[in-house]
Amino acid sequence: MTGLDGGADASAVPAGEDGRTLFEVLADGGLPDEETLVVHRGTTCFAVMNAYPYTSGHLMVLPRRAVSGLGDLTADEHDELWATVRDAVAAVEMAFQPGGVNVGLNLGRAAGAGIPGHLHVHVVPRWAGDTNFTTTVANVRVLPEALADSWSRVRDAWPS
Repeated sequence: MTGLDGGADASAVPAGEDGRTLFEVLADGGLPDEETLVVHRGTTCFAVMNAYPYTSGHLMVLPRRAVSGLGDLTADEHDELWATVRDAVAAVEMAFQPGGVNVGLNLGRAAGAGIPGHLHVHVVPRWAGDTNFTTTVANVRVLPEALADSWSRVRDAWPS
């Protein structure tokens, strides 16, 4: 398993015993946010730190319900998803002051979706020169802070 995004084998990603996706378990599993790294919970969507981030502050925004495509979202899910993406970008910008932010989706396995049955929007802070040979050659990422610290920063910066 390479992560919760592009390249991961969905069969290698743990899911609930009841067949729910990993993301559904995170959204409604009853574990504390500090443990699951959930940053925000809305009515139909939530935001969670990526467990295998490209950079510090990399998070994902998802519907609580597993859907594979944008056309599968209800009107309420669609509206809340994009409002939550907007809030996630604002929180990342406040918490990390990046030079830019990538926002994107990988829809379907051929597009790199690691969990193709549960769409998720990546919000990735970026800085000039933040890509180096280590990621390209060794498939290794070096992060300057612990994931829990990034979670705290983003959560504290989340718009109310």
